[in-house]
Amino acid sequence: MSSDTTMLETERPRRKNMRAEEREKAIVSEAIRFFAEVGSEGQTRELAKRMGISHAVIYRHFDSKEALIERVYEQVYLSRWNPDWGPLVLDRSRSLEARLTQFYKEYAERVFHYDWVRIFVSSGLKSYDLTRRYLALVREKIIIPAALELRHDLGRDPVAGPPDEAELELFWGLHGSIFYIAIRKFVYEVPVTIDIDVAVENTVRTFFTGIGNGPTREPCPTNSPI
Repeated sequence: MSSDTTMLETERPRRKNMRAEEREKAIVSEAIRFFAEVGSEGQTRELAKRMGISHAVIYRHFDSKEALIERVYEQVYLSRWNPDWGPLVLDRSRSLEARLTQFYKEYAERVFHYDWVRIFVSSGLKSYDLTRRYLALVREKIIIPAALELRHDLGRDPVAGPPDEAELELFWGLHGSIFYIAIRKFVYEVPVTIDIDVAVENTVRTFFTGIGNGPTREPCPTNSPI
């Protein structure tokens, strides 16, 4: 055996001795990077090749590619969702503008990452329903409550029924305008140099100025000249 071969075997992780749980975590970790790079259409055979394991090893831990993608969803999306965000939107001790400003600052910190954004976008273009399910969570916990809170702030009847599509679209527009910063950076790979907190403050402030909710707002400090 050559010295080069001996060195290579010494440096290579001893995967065959990994416990099942450790191997499963390693597969998920590499799958996150893999699907972020190539999209959810990437083949598990190529993933196995990248990991230096046999294709069959993946299917000892996951019944199907869909099961692996489901685990990726849990790790990348559900684990980063803060359950305190729902109550935050409903906290009337602060203005709705202040609440949403805090939410979107925290949200951007959690989700403005290469793997999160690229998997989110690619799964939305394929048959996997990760994007649809995640947006349903956003709709239930953030968009609908925010629309009802805006009704309250504007003095409209809060028991008039669920928000209509026009009310919801206002907040989807706000959500999309902030998330588009991440799209530009991680999908279009356009340099984004603005401070994200400042961008959030400006965007949320502009939103509330546009709907004429000035009397109920509290100042949102920023170092931006805007």
